Amino acid sequence: MAMQHIHDLNEVKLDRSWLTIGSFDGVHLGHQQIIHNLVEGAREAGLPSVVVTFFPHPQFILRGESGPYYLTLPEKRAQLLAELGVDYVFTFPFNQETSRLSAQEFILNLFENFKFSHLLVGYDFALGKDREGDSDLLRKIGKQLGYSVRVIPPYKYSVDLVSSSRIRGLIREGEIRLANKLLGREFSVKGQVVKGENRGKSLGFATCNLDILQEVVDIKGGVYASRGLVAGKYWPAVTNIGFRPTFGEDLSGPRIEAHLLDFSGDLYGQSVELFFVDRLRDEMKFSQVEKLIAQIDQDVRETRRILGQE
Repeated sequence: MAMQHIHDLNEVKLDRSWLTIGSFDGVHLGHQQIIHNLVEGAREAGLPSVVVTFFPHPQFILRGESGPYYLTLPEKRAQLLAELGVDYVFTFPFNQETSRLSAQEFILNLFENFKFSHLLVGYDFALGKDREGDSDLLRKIGKQLGYSVRVIPPYKYSVDLVSSSRIRGLIREGEIRLANKLLGREFSVKGQVVKGENRGKSLGFATCNLDILQEVVDIKGGVYASRGLVAGKYWPAVTNIGFRPTFGEDLSGPRIEAHLLDFSGDLYGQSVELFFVDRLRDEMKFSQVEKLIAQIDQDVRETRRILGQE
């Protein structure tokens, strides 16, 4: 069956299931270990697999954090979980009221609707008020309700402990290749194409300006080899994130502009997802427009090489 993404606990009632709980921001390699175990176990038992995740992230509520943060917003997260074989994704609307629930209350609410026989959690997982619901307490509650708890150990890529916070840090530093390795795929952002100043078109390199949600983690400024997904088709792309210093523009924030190689047509108003493959260079200020054009030509050639198009 197709994955169901639910936002209200009362949308689904199951007789039995396997379940995991966590933020799962990024659905990275560590998360995937949990999900693979969940899906395989549930399928062998002939039961549906359920992922309970949160939005906003609990620390936005508990610590009052704000600003660009997420590797994946709820719809993308649910899509990635569906690709791993999950049957139900419940995006729990985390708020102040939720944060005051005890671990027992939280688990009882979920159990009433999902009747899970197995609960899988990450090695550092805890839930409930003051994070009281660690694996030991979850097992005690499980004895009362009739479910077992399995803790999945941490996952390392080479010497790196794979975590969402580590990947966010890499993306903010422009270390996109390593970030992608820890994610197990290319990091992407999605947005709608909005009107720009047609600056790129006047230089012979038509670009699309992408309007993305402010919650998405900051990507270090610069020029990236990337791919653009438009209406189900991928196009090689050179993407610039920055302030366009050559033209002395007074921008309130960085722009994301993508030049889709070999693409022709009007993208205004369309949705484009950009997949970042490698960082080519810092954004630069050029004394002459001709030097900028020559550099963009070089960026295009380098992007084609990286994407295996030469």
